[in-house]
Amino acid sequence: MIREDRLLSPYTGWTRAHWEALADAQLTAVRPYATDRHALLHLPGPASRNGQRSDGLEGFARTFLLAGFRLTHSGDNDPGKHASWYAEGLTAGTDPHSPERWPSMRECGQAKVECASVAIALHETRPWIWDRLDDGVRQRIVAWMTDLLGSEVPDNNWVWFRAITSAFLRSVGAPWSAPDIDHAIARTESWYAGAGWYSDGGGTDGPLRHFDYYSGWAMHYYPLWYCRISGAAADPALLPRYRARLRRYLDDAQHLVAADGAPLYQGRSLTYRYAMLCPLWAGAVFDATPLPAGRTRRLASGVLRHFTEAGCFDGGGLQPLGWHGEFTAVRQPYSGPGSPYWSSKGFAGLVLPAGHPVWSEKEEASPIETRDVRRTLAAPGWLVSGTAADGIVRVVNHGSDHAFGDGATPEADDPVYSRLAYTSHTAPDSTEANLDDPLDSHIALLDTEERPSHRRPLTRLHLGARTAVSRHRAHWPLGPVPAPYAHDPAPAFRTGPWITTASVLNGPLEVRLARVDGPVREPLRLRVGGYCLAAAEPPGVHVEPEPAAWVRRPNGLCSTVVGLRGFDEAGIATARDANAFGPHSATPWLATTAEVQLGTVYAALVCLSGVVAGPRAAEAVRLEVCYDGDGTALASVGWPDGTTDDVRLEPPG
Repeated sequence: MIREDRLLSPYTGWTRAHWEALADAQLTAVRPYATDRHALLHLPGPASRNGQRSDGLEGFARTFLLAGFRLTHSGDNDPGKHASWYAEGLTAGTDPHSPERWPSMRECGQAKVECASVAIALHETRPWIWDRLDDGVRQRIVAWMTDLLGSEVPDNNWVWFRAITSAFLRSVGAPWSAPDIDHAIARTESWYAGAGWYSDGGGTDGPLRHFDYYSGWAMHYYPLWYCRISGAAADPALLPRYRARLRRYLDDAQHLVAADGAPLYQGRSLTYRYAMLCPLWAGAVFDATPLPAGRTRRLASGVLRHFTEAGCFDGGGLQPLGWHGEFTAVRQPYSGPGSPYWSSKGFAGLVLPAGHPVWSEKEEASPIETRDVRRTLAAPGWLVSGTAADGIVRVVNHGSDHAFGDGATPEADDPVYSRLAYTSHTAPDSTEANLDDPLDSHIALLDTEERPSHRRPLTRLHLGARTAVSRHRAHWPLGPVPAPYAHDPAPAFRTGPWITTASVLNGPLEVRLARVDGPVREPLRLRVGGYCLAAAEPPGVHVEPEPAAWVRRPNGLCSTVVGLRGFDEAGIATARDANAFGPHSATPWLATTAEVQLGTVYAALVCLSGVVAGPRAAEAVRLEVCYDGDGTALASVGWPDGTTDDVRLEPPG
């Protein structure tokens, strides 16, 4: 007999009851790590640079956000007593004489981040927590929050922590800051890159280039929740503006999730995991989505199921720092044991009542489950290719690198931003060694000491339907590369020639082309790395003299590089405990054995596929290269399906 909920959800079998049960399980699992009156959660794991008390506040605030979403429509039916449990924590945390008191905004900048989560959770639970608190406790909460007003914040999504806090304070008749709100709105306008995409800061001295999941879980989420908290007090022009932008963003973002629910692995703060579902739910909450209700739940439930089945909860029901299971190398210096619980944003759909179509309608397949997907994302400079045969999403990156300043000063590559490609089923190796030696999904010049050049910053030259071109000045760090966001001094760089890189994308296949143009001061070789595959056991590796190299996981997923023009050496680089997808990782690569020739086009076929594997991936791929009178290389790629793509690699002007 088929269960009724399976009929409702034929793809995942997940209903609202599953979401509520998982929310309750998470909130219960953290309680043993709370201080006596629940104000701080001292979860196990490495501390952040902000210290234990800040980490304890983070654990409280981020799980309180989950409780807030959980209680929005169930506050009168609260068998877990979440409301009273968190009310006790609010009482103790804002008591300046309590041993559990929270750090002030002046003592700890991270408290500004957590303040916004507390504000949203209080808004969502107002009848069951705020309205029932003693007036003295409410006054203490207001006093703690008002310390944020007018304070200095980084010029990125942090501007919304002040604005959200002001919106809540205004809603309860407390002092608030109109300039903080106006500033957040104005800065957000400057970061809007079009087609629904926001850059998370940047752009003052150069093009917008800070694109990752913050576009959705911060830059779309906070402005709309500001409108929700503010109600009639908000500028009436804001809600239609933000709704239209989110609707356009979701038209793209739905294609960044694989058929099995695996989201694209790219950008910082990845330990927040399914927080990337936040804009998906916001689209439903604010009637700001182009997606049918059943597809919204299919995507959301698919992602959540993916992480739960991949081991994002440990044996005690906690979320450790990592991606699937524990992987502490994924964290930034600001990440503490409570940081993963910003995944609570992914439960924002619980603010919708049980009768809402996203909970009551049948699930609808996502596009990649029924057909191949091809998408050009103009704002971040990405080409997306999703293949129905294996369910994988691939992105080639010729526009986003998270560079700072004017976008011309050399910077060290960041593995999660500066690579040529990212996917739903692979991750770059992310250890200190990889900061100095970028390999996977990377093109580099190797100097006489075999040190690879770095790519960031890059300049976008062309973005089409299946072709993209960018250029960067090769540069080598003259000292150790610090971890991103570590605030350690950056090294100086030695600069070299220009590298123009092109991607021609067709399904699982990418022809990756490069040309090098002077100046050259030493013999240099060219190297191209394929996708890095990781698994619980060492993957199978193969090297052929064609040249070609490939790595295969036991489940059949294969990463391949095959030389098409100019490369004559192949190999495999392996690593241990360097990858979020498993302890054993391997990357296939190609290189030239001779000195690189200026102006010459080098080409390789790069493939990640669960269907096409090994040198067979290159069968029937044809490449022709010619030059026009000004030295521009004209490359024509013919594909097995009979189509042809042309791309130009121009010399630097």
